[in-house]
Amino acid sequence: MFGKRGNDGFGKGGAIASPPAPQFTPAPAAPARPEAAARPDVSAENSAPRQPVAPPPLAPAAPARKRPARTEQYYDTKSQVFSALIDTIDLSQLAKLDNESAREEIRDIVNDIITIKNFAMSISEQEELLDDICNDVLGYGPLEPLLARDDIADIMVNGAGQTFIEVAGKTIESEIRFRDNAQLLSICQRIVSQVGRRVDESSPICDARLPDGSRVNVIAPPLSLDGPALTIRKFKKDKLTLDQLVKFGAITPEGAVLLQIIGRVRCNIVISGGTGSGKTTLLNCLTNYIDRDERVITCEDTAELQLQQPHVVRLETRPPNIEGEGEITMRDLVKNCLRMRPERIIVGEVRGPEVFDLLQAMNTGHDGSMGTIHSNTPRECLSRMESMIAMGGYTLPAKTVREIISGSVDVIVQAARLRDGSRRITQITEVIGMEGDVIITQDLMRYDIQGEDATGRIIGRHISTGIVKPNFWDRVRYFGEERRLAAALDAMETEKD
Repeated sequence: MFGKRGNDGFGKGGAIASPPAPQFTPAPAAPARPEAAARPDVSAENSAPRQPVAPPPLAPAAPARKRPARTEQYYDTKSQVFSALIDTIDLSQLAKLDNESAREEIRDIVNDIITIKNFAMSISEQEELLDDICNDVLGYGPLEPLLARDDIADIMVNGAGQTFIEVAGKTIESEIRFRDNAQLLSICQRIVSQVGRRVDESSPICDARLPDGSRVNVIAPPLSLDGPALTIRKFKKDKLTLDQLVKFGAITPEGAVLLQIIGRVRCNIVISGGTGSGKTTLLNCLTNYIDRDERVITCEDTAELQLQQPHVVRLETRPPNIEGEGEITMRDLVKNCLRMRPERIIVGEVRGPEVFDLLQAMNTGHDGSMGTIHSNTPRECLSRMESMIAMGGYTLPAKTVREIISGSVDVIVQAARLRDGSRRITQITEVIGMEGDVIITQDLMRYDIQGEDATGRIIGRHISTGIVKPNFWDRVRYFGEERRLAAALDAMETEKD
């Protein structure tokens, strides 16, 4: 239908007759992403041989056909078939089809090419090759098998020949590789173009997201010396809840009740933690306990939050265009939020002077606002807020800044990724107020590491600090949650004993 096929064969002027195509019954192809562009990557196919990459020791969570280790012969065959496909297919007509029809058309042509060129391949090898080429043309190429796995938390591509994944908190090397850096860059451009952004030599750094909300960062040459570096923070298809965090041991049942109450009674919450500690996941969990009649506005660099409330307005920053104009910063969004009649403002990640605007919002009638900050302890979190306010050029006295912070933030929840790869909520700390020039805090709960088992897994437990009446007790009583909070704190104290 779309190929330049006929009695002249598949080349642009060849005279190869087309024998009848063998009648295979291909397995159904995985549905292509509806947002994926229908243009193939026409980068150079012949690349220098590379050393095979060891397969990951962990199998995919979902039942799937196990892929054998790829050989140089496989990649050479794929390169030849791909070149013949590009010479044959009419791309302008292919672009008019929906993804499923385009996939079937590509599969038909590839089957014919394999027959004409007499490649010795088993049915399973042919099916694998068909899936790979369809992914190259219509999807995200070699990334598709990794994106389909729900047990992978991060995908880290360090140039065309090396890909790492994080599974169960551990980073391992994957067998996935790309033909060359040109193919990898083309896939990066395909991803970022879906959210109206670009990545090339003139704009080599880009943040974007996949259609499912997964966070994407790309840094391309000349800044990345070994080819484009692509990092994807994957979102699970099934969003985690506090109950699941309890099941995983990230928090105790009593601690989960404490977090539920803190989220519902409109405490101003800052979630603190390092990279990959689960801050965004925890923020998503806490937002589940916002009353459904509240108007919530979220501000993010790349939209990741997945709120379930019916009245949510999602805002996203915008980078400058090619002329260096049109940038919309996080601070612009937070300022604009105050004119949109929010009841809660949620900032996905606070990185700079926008912390001052968020604190002002917390302190002027927008109780229950939340945000995340990169820091290692609650005390360090407060210091970072002070530093970020200074980054904005404010010349306020240090004591005034600390008074603003202590008067705005009610609770700091500290998340951490431990050395064994597990994630834990290590502290729930409330901000009491000022004593002289110092901000006073007290822990309601903390995680006590007691050692590790024979497999290297850390052994620890969440313990109460003995606080029976937190500083936000009056707020809890106003919402009618004082009995539940007292029961949770008593249970934590009993468990400690």
